[in-house]
Amino acid sequence: MKIALIGGGGVRSPLFTMTLLRWHQRVGVHELCLMDVDEHKLSLFGSLSRELVRRAGDPFLVTTTTDPQSAMTGARHVVTTIRVGFEQGRALDERIALDHGVLGQETTGPGGFAMALRSIPAILHYANILQKVSPSAWMYNFTNPAGLVTQALQDAGYVRSIGICDGANAGQNAIAAWAGVDPSRIRAEVFGLNHLSWCRHAWLDGEDLIPAAIADDRFLREAQGLFDPPLVRQVGMHLNEYLYYYYYAEKAVEAIRSEKKTRGEEIVELNQRLMDQLEEVNVERNPDRALRTFFGYEKRRGLTYMHYAHGGMSMEEADRQPLFDADIPAEGGEGYAGVALSIIEALEHNHPLHTALNVPNQNAIDGMDPTDVVEVSCRVDGSGVHPMPIGTVPAPQMALIQTVKTYERLTVSAIQQRSRKLAVEALMTHPLVLSYSRARLLVDAYLQAHQQYIGEWS
Repeated sequence: MKIALIGGGGVRSPLFTMTLLRWHQRVGVHELCLMDVDEHKLSLFGSLSRELVRRAGDPFLVTTTTDPQSAMTGARHVVTTIRVGFEQGRALDERIALDHGVLGQETTGPGGFAMALRSIPAILHYANILQKVSPSAWMYNFTNPAGLVTQALQDAGYVRSIGICDGANAGQNAIAAWAGVDPSRIRAEVFGLNHLSWCRHAWLDGEDLIPAAIADDRFLREAQGLFDPPLVRQVGMHLNEYLYYYYYAEKAVEAIRSEKKTRGEEIVELNQRLMDQLEEVNVERNPDRALRTFFGYEKRRGLTYMHYAHGGMSMEEADRQPLFDADIPAEGGEGYAGVALSIIEALEHNHPLHTALNVPNQNAIDGMDPTDVVEVSCRVDGSGVHPMPIGTVPAPQMALIQTVKTYERLTVSAIQQRSRKLAVEALMTHPLVLSYSRARLLVDAYLQAHQQYIGEWS
């Protein structure tokens, strides 16, 4: 079986490859094809991926190409993780938002809107190619904003598309760790949208562990440290970490604006340092040193993730590390790759899987349209993906879900019609903007900043 990774020149490709090494026998893969428009990055990260596979005894082939048609021809499963506009586009998205006094974050609010402007047309282009060359293949979208992009895919008729996010199952994993059991034993009930979801129940052998967990100060400290304990207990559910930006909106903006660099600007610098060091090391001649450099980069990148909320290391402290260097791990966290591969195993081998995904609601969440892409608990097996019945959700959560879904629907329509008016209406609707004057300025700024990728709008 062939798996294609669109965006295979990204920094996550070696991590995807490591995860596939643990899963390859279970899914039955013989080829991983990495495709990217950036030939130089593809060469570097493709070489790192091949080296990881070589060290494992070459259980499957790693190929690279800049031709999407070649990559997807013969593929049964395609994972998309692209960044149109590269890291510099993300940095622009975040800085423009902050300059207008609103959240500057990659996927939530105006930053996610700007990324969608670039991501959706590109993903639809790849989906069109996949439909022609491998019409029975499944597409797993990890390109951000994942839920919004998946909505556009479904609206365009690409029904064999699934939005994936490693954060969707954070509640299940946290409860499993707290209970000391394997996550597969937990049956979680997740509802909401991507980066806007709650885990209401987590059953172990018929017992819901959520009430006991959120009554435990240690669980709240270790698994929900972003949030004040009274808030978690008031809501009565496990909170997706991205809810921080809604529940602490003004604090998040203040904290991010107080930094010298945005997260996007930091990533631009870190990625350039990584590229420079890999070129100096030379992956082909010094593969061990190159892998140590890569995993040192991963360690450094993780040090400052949401540090303003977690209370972690500041960018200035982390920047004192002059070189990237770390031991090559025997295995790492599976992240989005583990989500995708677990679905592939379930579909290919009828191995029932319970997991939270971004798929059409059908009749899962009361009050949402059947075609609304939601983040919801699903059962996956050889016959497909089946959203689990959620029923009615509490009014405060439903109000936020419906408001953000309205924003997502308007955003997809704006991109389809290339309509400035609809784009302004979309941002006016988003709860982190809620202002015509601000939305209009943001839309104008984003359309101008990314014109080379999105063209002219009316």
